[in-house]
Amino acid sequence: MNALHAFVEGIGVWSATLADFAALKAQERGESVAAPPARPPASMLPASERRRAPESVLLAVEVASQAVAMSGREAGELPCVFSSAYGDQLISDYMCATLAQAPTELSPTRFHNSVHNAPAGYWTIATGCHAPSSAITAGHASFGAGLLEAASLCITEQQPVLLVCSDIAGHGPIGEMSGSQAAFGCALVLSPQAGERSLMRLDLTLEPHAGSMLHPAPRTGAWQEANPTASAAWSLMQNLVRGSGECTVAAAETLALRIVMETSA
Repeated sequence: MNALHAFVEGIGVWSATLADFAALKAQERGESVAAPPARPPASMLPASERRRAPESVLLAVEVASQAVAMSGREAGELPCVFSSAYGDQLISDYMCATLAQAPTELSPTRFHNSVHNAPAGYWTIATGCHAPSSAITAGHASFGAGLLEAASLCITEQQPVLLVCSDIAGHGPIGEMSGSQAAFGCALVLSPQAGERSLMRLDLTLEPHAGSMLHPAPRTGAWQEANPTASAAWSLMQNLVRGSGECTVAAAETLALRIVMETSA
């Protein structure tokens, strides 16, 4: 395929140790950063919704809010792509255990929040967004698949697109399977054209890769290894801090997405 060219206008980041992209930049400079609150603020949601929403929704909404605020765009006008390797693992574990032991006690509210597009639903309702939205998953290739989907939509429709990628810590058998031990989320606002809001240019090209790319590498103790989305996105996040660089992320079982970045002129 020909390279897709998109421009980054906004960036959102949240983890147990990072409150936003500014904190990530400070951390990469070797500076100490203040720990964020225990739960993502997700101030875009009404207070009543924040109290009811699960962590997976709060995380996705928080990073989406950060990216949109940085871009200066109107949230309600942006098509959005939400990507997650495993969705809400805590609710999935609860549902599996409850269905196995006492199915009549299953909570309708928790069932409602278990669907993979729950964060997209909360976001579009809170922002009054009537633009198209989608929720996708591709296991450990979910970050790359989400970026490919968002960039393709951005270029095809010739309009800015919001990408949100996030996963929370797992629990029980699902947590053992996923290997996700901590929450992490990131978001990008992509535009098809350079403008005064542009921060970096991304050139994206598909290329084949060996399936081994999807298997976690031996751990070094780095914090981002505790979450599949963080691990997949980390090389791009570092390049975003630097403003340039190249990296490759898995986008499917046998496809990789090569990303060449340079500072937008």
